[in-house]
Amino acid sequence: MKSILLILSAATICFATCNKKLQKTADNQTETVQASAKPAAPNQSESPKQATSAQKPSTQVKPEKPSGGAMGNMTKEIHFPEEVHLKNVQQLTFGGENAEAYFSFDNKSLILQKTDKENGIECDRIYVGKIPAPGEKFQMKQVSNGKGRTTCSYFFKGDEKIIYASTHDHNTECPPVPDRKVVKKYVWPIYDTYELYTANADGSNPQRLTNNNFYDAEATVSPDGTKIVYTSNKSGDLELYVMNIDGSNEIQITSGMGYDGGAFFSPNSKQVVFRASRPESKSEVLEYKELYAKNMVAPSKMEIYVCDIDGKNLKKITNLGNANWAPFFHPSGEKIIFASNHQSDRGFPFNIYMIDMDGKNLEKITHSDTFDAFPMFSPDGKKLVFASNRNNGGTRDTNVFIADWVD
Repeated sequence: MKSILLILSAATICFATCNKKLQKTADNQTETVQASAKPAAPNQSESPKQATSAQKPSTQVKPEKPSGGAMGNMTKEIHFPEEVHLKNVQQLTFGGENAEAYFSFDNKSLILQKTDKENGIECDRIYVGKIPAPGEKFQMKQVSNGKGRTTCSYFFKGDEKIIYASTHDHNTECPPVPDRKVVKKYVWPIYDTYELYTANADGSNPQRLTNNNFYDAEATVSPDGTKIVYTSNKSGDLELYVMNIDGSNEIQITSGMGYDGGAFFSPNSKQVVFRASRPESKSEVLEYKELYAKNMVAPSKMEIYVCDIDGKNLKKITNLGNANWAPFFHPSGEKIIFASNHQSDRGFPFNIYMIDMDGKNLEKITHSDTFDAFPMFSPDGKKLVFASNRNNGGTRDTNVFIADWVD
């Protein structure tokens, strides 16, 4: 879900997503349109932390698969002239659904989730890889155990351990996804079989952190290395929880009706930013409750919120309408970068935007006509990583891109 998740067609950003997922290509173009203004979650995770889009750009060039040290055919679809904050854009993955790529604390590696049914990866698996030098190929290794569905992965400070959510202890098979032709709307599944796990960075020595029959996912770790924030429905609704990295001293920090997810800590570890739906009308409340009872949410309306790590000083940052999600703090702690389709009346495209903490000075960062989401700054503030449907040759592939950041 965040992965999310999330959080969004054909899923993919732990709500992620992981999710953050909400996370994570739509089942088909028609469903993206029917979702009207909602994030498209990638097929692989279908979690509210993740998301990706099925809409295909009208002028796409089929990329060449990288061979040897080549990075592939860098076409005009990699970087658009209006994207002045991005420089030296590189496409890291080629094919499948790749999303929720997050930096290690030393700025040298990425952890992400991937589905690639053509190559036998039926639902999200977690991978780690070193960020390549320009012109080199991105090499990544699977670090989840290949069972169940996984989502919303993140490094611990020190980069020796990772955290992610998985369903494998409840069922080793990929869980079913909602039949949207039956539901008749775009939805994300809320799997009550997701549990949180920690492991060594190479995937060894996995340890279960939660143990219940609720949705536990979309976990991220504070920059100071002391706290974890994640989404769970153990209270009867999808809320945010903060706990110590060993699982102790847990507190619930949100309580409003609706989905709260895809949370990340501020650079000083004192706040969290997240996406939330807040059904207001009787019909919205009824729809939310009916879907929630079936372990689903419809993520068509979400806004960005910030609060302290104890839940105090809750503040709504955006009021844009449609789906605003996958937020992350600018390294200064004074701005928030996020994905949104608020300028669309069809549900797509999704682009990346940045806004001040007071909700002013909204700026459009990416200019694709399909799907850009899951932005994350490197801890040193020099890089931005994101997932996109650009340069996918007219397919549903969602790939990971990295760029130098220019303030």
